[in-house]
Amino acid sequence: MPALILKRLTESILVLLVVALIAFLLFRFVGDPVSSMVGQDTSLSDRAALRDALGLDDPVLVQFGRFLASVVQGDFGVSYRHRIPVSDLLAERLPATLELALVATILAISVGILLGVYTAIHRRKPLAQLIMTGSLIGVSLPTFLIGILLILVFGVWLRWLPTYGRGEVVDIAGWSTGLLTASGWASLVLPAFTLALFQLTLFLRLVRAEMLDVLATDYIRFGRARGIPAKSLYFRHALKNTLIPVITVMGLQIGSIIAFSIITESVFQWPGVGLMFIQAIGDADVPVMSAYLLMVAFVFVAVNLAVDLLYVQIDPRLRHA
Repeated sequence: MPALILKRLTESILVLLVVALIAFLLFRFVGDPVSSMVGQDTSLSDRAALRDALGLDDPVLVQFGRFLASVVQGDFGVSYRHRIPVSDLLAERLPATLELALVATILAISVGILLGVYTAIHRRKPLAQLIMTGSLIGVSLPTFLIGILLILVFGVWLRWLPTYGRGEVVDIAGWSTGLLTASGWASLVLPAFTLALFQLTLFLRLVRAEMLDVLATDYIRFGRARGIPAKSLYFRHALKNTLIPVITVMGLQIGSIIAFSIITESVFQWPGVGLMFIQAIGDADVPVMSAYLLMVAFVFVAVNLAVDLLYVQIDPRLRHA
């Protein structure tokens, strides 16, 4: 196990280095940040002085080395648009995104697994067939369209839930959360469901397919012949083996929940890092864009590292190998 952890950590560091290089080189072609920071009447000499102060005239390798050294220390530079450290912007916006992603992940995994198991066990019942038909909506419709439809129904027609913003938040030791207020939960319902719907239907269909394969195996038939109770047979034996291949897909999808929160945050004007990234693209704010891409890459790498280690613990064949 220590050798596996060391190998995975080495691979993770290499992935982050490659992502850092790609982000640094890619965002150099987004636009000239100086143009978004100054007015039209700014003289050429002032523009040149600003470029020199920001280090934009240095060689690319020098800029990347300086960027990498700062990132290792937790310094992502200064936002060209807001003129404050990017780390401060992330600290301000990150709680909203993590809160949204956490609720969406819990909703997608719990409901997806439960519905997947139900539709596999009772696949011939009308309710199971209705659930499978409804799951096509989550797989087929784009996220922004789902969000707009939810806003139209629950925000405009029924007026049950707010359609934008985060609601009232509480500051606890520098961490702002809306999970302790009624308006915070009300504002979270629509964006969390929108973000979770695609992942939920994906987990549902994946668990159902794997569960059907497991239920058709010989040891499940032998368990039925021995008179093992159906609840124990389904949830203690079949479900455990069903989740082994599903965990890998879940690891990838959990990372994508944070990455794809950009669309949801834009639709609902949720004040998270995804909305900050969209605004940074329009402003050619390279430090903010680079920091966001590195954050998403770190989340993917960390989640997949945890999934790899969990996979070994669950599957005794890999642990023996």
